Amino acid sequence: MDTATADPTVTGAGAGAGRPGGRRRFGAGCAALLFAGVSVVVGCRAADTDAITPVPQLLAFLPWLLVPTAAGLLFTLLARWWTGAVWGVVLLGLLAWFIEPYGKAGDPVGPPVAELRVLTSNVQFGRAADALVDVVRREEPDLVFVQECEYTCDATLKRELTDAYPYRQSVAGGGSEGSVILSRFPLRGTAGVPGTMGMPGAVADVDGHTVRLQLAHPMPPLPEQVRLWQRELGRLRDAAAADRDTPTVLAGDFNATQDHAAFRRILDTGLRDAARLAGADRTPTWPSRTLPTLGAQIDHVLVSEHFAAHRTRVLPLPDTDHRAVLTNLTLHAAP
Repeated sequence: MDTATADPTVTGAGAGAGRPGGRRRFGAGCAALLFAGVSVVVGCRAADTDAITPVPQLLAFLPWLLVPTAAGLLFTLLARWWTGAVWGVVLLGLLAWFIEPYGKAGDPVGPPVAELRVLTSNVQFGRAADALVDVVRREEPDLVFVQECEYTCDATLKRELTDAYPYRQSVAGGGSEGSVILSRFPLRGTAGVPGTMGMPGAVADVDGHTVRLQLAHPMPPLPEQVRLWQRELGRLRDAAAADRDTPTVLAGDFNATQDHAAFRRILDTGLRDAARLAGADRTPTWPSRTLPTLGAQIDHVLVSEHFAAHRTRVLPLPDTDHRAVLTNLTLHAAP
């Protein structure tokens, strides 16, 4: 009787003593897993590389890595794992540093010579063509860059907008391959940038001033096509660097954010993100179903140093997974 009574008491006391240590080990393990995952992505960002899947996909949502990092810090506090707490604080500091806008900023030094409004929109296989027509009529942009404008979409834009936008440059295609540049200004077509999806280019006469236009729509960084995505962003970078003296507008769905090394190399040519210039950096544009709670800014209007941006808005558009980007620009003469 005495032995049978004593055994449960001893067992219960041992389990009670072991539980706090087990909880601490569990908390430290959870923190280590969270920090390890975040460290891989942050390390690639610091090393200026997009690496391989799943890094490019996670880099698109880099600011959201604050959430697992904060959760990891909570685990370290519960586990009293002070080395892990230092690890987490370092990660928070690096994330805060990288969340800051990337690239050059500042106003042009020459006198203003022209005003123009630019709209870019991915209409998702042409589904949002009618909605885009409504937005264009309401906002009256001077230049419209349209991605994933397949044959039906192209016909809709021709029918509804040719009177207001008599000049166009396009790459015809089905599904996501078709793209169109619409303009109030006279256009001269250029070779554009070769890609899986259409990326037409043109030269516009903006009130007597030459402006290069290039539509951007590289392949997305899906797991099986990260290298293709990098190559096509590289071609856009080469196009941007080919002529730095002529005012340039490079706009579209880049399938990339400022946290992708391939996109930063485009900015390194001297182009500037109009959203940043207008104080709207990191305003998410995709995916529209989770905005504004969760999203990434992958649609951009990039401009050369000849432009100032006064206002950039992200506009909801039904029937597409992207929001449109509308920005007001002022072209300045070279000093």
